[in-house]
Amino acid sequence: MSASTSSAPVAHNALPPPSTTSAARSSRIAPHSHIKGLGLTPEGTASGDAAGFIGQSNAREACGVVVDLVKSRRFSGRALLLAGAPGTGKTALALAICQELGAKVPFCPMVGSEVYSTEVKKTEVLAEAFRRAIGLRIKETKEVYEGEVTELTPTESENPLSGYGKTVSHVIVGLKTVKGTKQLRLDPSIYEAILKEKIVVGDVVYVEANTGAVKRVGRSDAYASSYDLESETYVPLPKGDVHKRKELVQDVTLGDLDAANARPQGGQDIMSVMGSLVKSGRTEVTEKLRKEVNKVVKSYVDQGVAEVVPGVVFIDEVHMLDIECFTYLNALLESPMAPTVILATNRGHSLVRGTTDIVAPHGIPVDLLDRCLIVKTERYSKPDIAKVVQLRASVEGLQVGPGVVEKLAERGESSSLRYALQLLTPASILAILAGRKQIELEDISEMGELFLDAKTSAEAIGPQGGFDADKTV
Repeated sequence: MSASTSSAPVAHNALPPPSTTSAARSSRIAPHSHIKGLGLTPEGTASGDAAGFIGQSNAREACGVVVDLVKSRRFSGRALLLAGAPGTGKTALALAICQELGAKVPFCPMVGSEVYSTEVKKTEVLAEAFRRAIGLRIKETKEVYEGEVTELTPTESENPLSGYGKTVSHVIVGLKTVKGTKQLRLDPSIYEAILKEKIVVGDVVYVEANTGAVKRVGRSDAYASSYDLESETYVPLPKGDVHKRKELVQDVTLGDLDAANARPQGGQDIMSVMGSLVKSGRTEVTEKLRKEVNKVVKSYVDQGVAEVVPGVVFIDEVHMLDIECFTYLNALLESPMAPTVILATNRGHSLVRGTTDIVAPHGIPVDLLDRCLIVKTERYSKPDIAKVVQLRASVEGLQVGPGVVEKLAERGESSSLRYALQLLTPASILAILAGRKQIELEDISEMGELFLDAKTSAEAIGPQGGFDADKTV
C-alpha cells in the first residue's frame, strides 16, 4: 500500500494531516526498546556498541559476570546493586541482564516508593513483585488454526436491538501457511479479540478451535525491513496445514496464579486457574495460599507439564524503602524460589528510612549491602550521547539534518542524556508543522526555548524559593 504525502508548507499552529498508512501498527515506543542485551563478546568483554547498548563498558562487563553466575545457579541469596547518577543507564543495564537470561524471562520493574500503599502492607507489595518475577512455562497440545493473515474482513448487518446503526455479524479471516491457505468465518466476539491484539494483514496468528482465543505470534518475515534494530518481532511462515494439532507454550507467573486462586472461578486444575486471571480489586494473598500454589506447581513440574522460569525483579530508587522492607528483603533473598534481584540507587550516604539515627551508604542498611555485588555506572561522554541520540532517532523513525545530533549531544553534555533524548520527538513535530521531513537545527533551538532542562530550572529558583523566569532567558 502506497501512502501519498503533501509537500505544501503548514502553518505553525496547524494540525498535521492524518497518516494514510492505516494498516501499520501504531504502538508506543518504549525508552529502552533499542536494548537487546549487554553486547558482550564470548570472552565477556564489551563489544563497542553491540546489542544497542552504548558506553558503560565496565558496568556491562561486570553485569556479564552476574549473568554467568545466575545461569550457573550461583547467585542465590545475593543481589546486584547499580549505583550511579540519574540517566547513566541503570534501568537499561537491568533490562539487558534480563534479555541475556532469555527472551521469555519475566522482568518485573518497580520503584521503591510503590510499597507505600493504603490497600496492602509494604511487605506484601514486595512479595507480590517477587512472585510476578517467577515464571511458569506450561506446555499443552491444542487444536488450532494457524497462519499468516491474508484477509481480515468484518461483515456488518442491521442491529437487531435498535432501529438504527449496524453491528458486526461475522468476520472473514484468511490464513496462509507454507502448505496452503484457508478462509475462516468467525464469530464477532473473536473479531473483538483480534482488535484487542491489534492484528493486521501480514501478522502470524493462531486461533484455538475450542475456545476461539486469538494469539498474535509476530509479524511475517516477508515484511521484514533492513533495520538493524526494531521493536517488532518477525517470525517465519508456519509449516503444515492451517488446521492442525499443535503443542502450545503458555507463560504465566506465580503472581498470576496467586491472584487467580484468591478469586477462584470454575475448576481447580492449573489450566482452569489460568483462565480466571485478570480480575479487578486488590487483596492480600496469604502465605498459606502461596504454599498451596507452590505445591500444585511442584506437582506439575514433576509431571513434566510445566517448567519454572526464574525472572528478574528490578527495584529502582531502592533507597526509598524503609527498614521494615529492607529486613523483609533479606528474608526474600534467602527463599528457595527467589528470582534474580537487581537494585538501583543514585544516593550517597543518607538516612535509612524508618530510622532516626542510621546513616548508611546509598541509604541501604549495611547487612543488606553486604549481600550485594555493587556496580558503578559512569556519566556519558559527548560522543556516547551523540551515538545514543542517533540510535534513538533511527528506532523512532526520525530523520535528522546536518549538525542536529552534535547539537543535541552538546545539550546532553551540559544537562543530561535524558534531556537530549526528550527533545527529539517534540522537535520532529515542529519539523512536520513547518512542512519538513527532517529535524533541523532551528527546531532544536526552538525546543531549547520551549522546554527547560533540570539545571536551568534549578538556577531560576530565587533566594526566597520562588521561581524567577527572567533568569532562564
